Amino acid sequence: MIDDFLGDATQRMDKSVDATHDHFNSVRTGRATPALLDRITIDYYGTPTPLKQLATINVPEPRMLTIQPFDPSSIKSIEKAIQESDLGLTPSNDGKLIRLPMPQPTEERRKELVKVVRKIAEEGKVAVRNVRRDAVHHLKELKDVGSDDERRAEDNVQKLTDDHTKTIDDLLKHKEAEIMEV
Repeated sequence: MIDDFLGDATQRMDKSVDATHDHFNSVRTGRATPALLDRITIDYYGTPTPLKQLATINVPEPRMLTIQPFDPSSIKSIEKAIQESDLGLTPSNDGKLIRLPMPQPTEERRKELVKVVRKIAEEGKVAVRNVRRDAVHHLKELKDVGSDDERRAEDNVQKLTDDHTKTIDDLLKHKEAEIMEV
């Protein structure tokens, strides 16, 4: 019974770490990556559709993204969605292909991005701690478990929490270094 709670807690903490990692990938660093455009949705015939389902996204150069829509008539709506996003990128198109040059972020912009990344990391840690709280709460509700087993299980949950929090910290350190790199 306790193993089920620990397995569930581990699985939920892993999901929190993965979600934090995905959020990190959507923060612009100055290096072009298709993951930057993951959050962009386009109104395609009345349906909000993720950009990656409407186009091929490539990285021909370290500071350039190209977007080639499957349907050329959607170029204008894709351009509009990119301009309205919080990425701060200006698309240009030649009728078939959209080019997104990635300007080098200023020192001030890099510091802002570090703050954003730290906030994302803190949200991830809060999610992990919420899983810990739920697991401990469920362990206390178990009737047929001795206090020694309960204490041991709580220690295991705390160890899981520490491991996952450290993973998020490591991801944060790596992302901060990537952002501050000139």
